[in-house]
Amino acid sequence: MAVDDVFPIVTTADLDRLLPFYTDVLGGEQVYQFPPEGAPAYVSVQFGKASLGLGHDPDFRVTPGRPPIALWLYTDDLDGLVDRIRAAGGRITQEPADQPWGEREARAEDPDGNHLYLGQRTG
Repeated sequence: MAVDDVFPIVTTADLDRLLPFYTDVLGGEQVYQFPPEGAPAYVSVQFGKASLGLGHDPDFRVTPGRPPIALWLYTDDLDGLVDRIRAAGGRITQEPADQPWGEREARAEDPDGNHLYLGQRTG
């Protein structure tokens, strides 16, 4: 039940402004978009072997207690990882659930309140 992939997610109120910075200016390659058609709510940008997620939240403002960066962690046993976090006193903010993009997802917070997106590939 080890975590086998981790990448940061930057949340922004203006994805149309931020995405070209990471692709055109920094040279990243957009490799994924959800939803696949129309305005994206989320994109993945690849830099060599590293990935960065960009999440769109039109109401997002950097404020205390709401960090702009979260971590996405993939595991092969999402329910087991959620149980371990809960048993260690961690806060689960969203129970595991199947998502329309074909993964199971849960959400938690680390002891400092940083957001953790916990994913399990299902396909």
